[in-house]
Amino acid sequence: MIEIALEDGTKKKFEDGISVADALVELGGDEAGGAVAVEIGGRVLDVRQELTGDGNMRIIKGASDEGMDILRHSASHLMALAVLELYGDVKFAIGPSIKDGFYYDFLLEHAFNPEDLEKIEKKMVELRDSGPEFTREELSKEEALKLFSDLGQTFKVELINDLEADSVSIYRLGSFVDLCTGPHLPDIAMVKAFKMLSIAGAYWRGDEKNQMLQRIYGTAFFSENELEEDIERREEAKRRDHRILGPQLGLFEIFEESGGGLVSWYPKGYILREIIENFWKDEHRKNGYEMIMTPHIAKSGLWKTSGHYDYYKDNMYMIDDGGQEYVLKPMNCPGHILMYKKKLHSYRDLPVRYAELGTVYRNERTGTLHGLLRVRGFTQDDAHIFCTPDQLMDEVDGCFELAHFILTSFGFENYKVELSMHDPEHMDKYAGSEQEWEVAEQSLLSAIEKRDIPYEKIAGEAVFYGPKIDIKLIDAIGRGWQATTIQFDFNLPRRFNLEYVTSEGKREYVYMIHRALLGSLERFIGTLTEHYAGEFPLWLAPVQIVVLPVGKDHEDYATDCVQRLKDAGIRAEADLREEKLGYRIRESELNKIPYMAVAGDRELESGSLDIRSKSRGRLGAKKIDELISEMVDEVERKA
Repeated sequence: MIEIALEDGTKKKFEDGISVADALVELGGDEAGGAVAVEIGGRVLDVRQELTGDGNMRIIKGASDEGMDILRHSASHLMALAVLELYGDVKFAIGPSIKDGFYYDFLLEHAFNPEDLEKIEKKMVELRDSGPEFTREELSKEEALKLFSDLGQTFKVELINDLEADSVSIYRLGSFVDLCTGPHLPDIAMVKAFKMLSIAGAYWRGDEKNQMLQRIYGTAFFSENELEEDIERREEAKRRDHRILGPQLGLFEIFEESGGGLVSWYPKGYILREIIENFWKDEHRKNGYEMIMTPHIAKSGLWKTSGHYDYYKDNMYMIDDGGQEYVLKPMNCPGHILMYKKKLHSYRDLPVRYAELGTVYRNERTGTLHGLLRVRGFTQDDAHIFCTPDQLMDEVDGCFELAHFILTSFGFENYKVELSMHDPEHMDKYAGSEQEWEVAEQSLLSAIEKRDIPYEKIAGEAVFYGPKIDIKLIDAIGRGWQATTIQFDFNLPRRFNLEYVTSEGKREYVYMIHRALLGSLERFIGTLTEHYAGEFPLWLAPVQIVVLPVGKDHEDYATDCVQRLKDAGIRAEADLREEKLGYRIRESELNKIPYMAVAGDRELESGSLDIRSKSRGRLGAKKIDELISEMVDEVERKA
């Protein structure tokens, strides 16, 4: 007999070798209702597998995030079966579930087109309704190699050869067989609602030197209502896509001639970026930071000392200067460390807070690049704090307070907080002492809890050099975006021998905090653009108001009004094109300019402008001084 402990604390005995499905039947009631899999001893099993030993059982239900992953993984196999049935000779790569759906990568002669997506969907419905079953098998490595070799599935053979295990598991669904650990749904009929979304190219294993495959993206839900809601969200996300809005609004462009992941900023984009930078600098100076600037390149020896050369080299750009190797900096910290290390600091000198809008370069793979969100050259809003253990609480609290102020000023009122902590049972994996980790984690925890913010503790997820806080912004349509990171580092102070002199005259390693509030200017502007769908609040809008003369007789007046607005610090333009007024109004709306001001006979005579707000509609005639006063107030309030 084997003994299983349930989540409510009760224990139940089953015969050795009983299937998960039969165990769930014996459990019955709400406990087992809606189960799609179980977790026992850290292993996730589907209902086809056997219980083979004692352990704690956690039932995974369809409505959970894990249940959705299992649904979508199962849907990817159903899609693969449909592609096999429709197109015959297909080589299969991988087909995982992802955050909001699933995909599968294929190699075949047929080039997929949008009409194929409908055919595949239709075939999936037909296959699902025919009732094929998932069957799971355990094979030796040799058996699996023979099976997939005979099937001509070269990608699966390569994957198996790379595995160190003696045996592997496979899943069959109809005529489709896959190398797969599972789990899968108890019944393919549970894949009730799905949609094929798009076609893309993808290199095998993400390597540009490998074959280009065809990838089909899809999504799946347990109900049609959920699918319909998701499709509406996706349509709204398309409307907000910064990759479309950025060039359309004249903010930025990524030119193929320059190279993927390298951003060029148009004048309007530069204005937006400059507003963000100036606000960031002003607030940092108010909070005791000193602005610095470090070189874009440095000798490779610096990166060997930091450890990046050994562990990050494939993502770094190297420059050979007659035998001396340089590196385009992938991060700013070593440059800040050199400045700190220039002199020996007393405890009286601390904290030292260095801040830099430092542009860095990382050799990201082509397939991972995504607009402003994943680029090869980007500017981090970086800062490093060097402090004593006694100063930790206040410094972390100050980081959190500044992050909250800056993010809410940009209109992000909601965010999620994650705290990545160490695993106390494996301290050998980490730099620094257990006491240092506990002090650091307590300072992070205190900063979160004093604000009564919901957060998630993730034990064992901290990187080896220190615990961290991640803040993820929640945008206008509920999506999460990575922004702020507050990260301790017990590694670099030791590698660079960063010390300070204590009040007792001893030398101790300084505490070092890495800290970025926006993450990077590029990613943040991409996030900001999608949050506002390009309709930036007045204080951020590159053009705040456009003045539209009705005819030629009103152009001089419109030009004078624009100058008065500019003199008051307002970003104003006059549209003097020989186009109909209605056309110019529509153009201004498409350019998402917050205010339009029409100048005609009445306005010229009364010294006013007829004002239209993008968000509030027509506001009527306003004197220039009144308009300036209201706009300046709105900018100052960051409304």
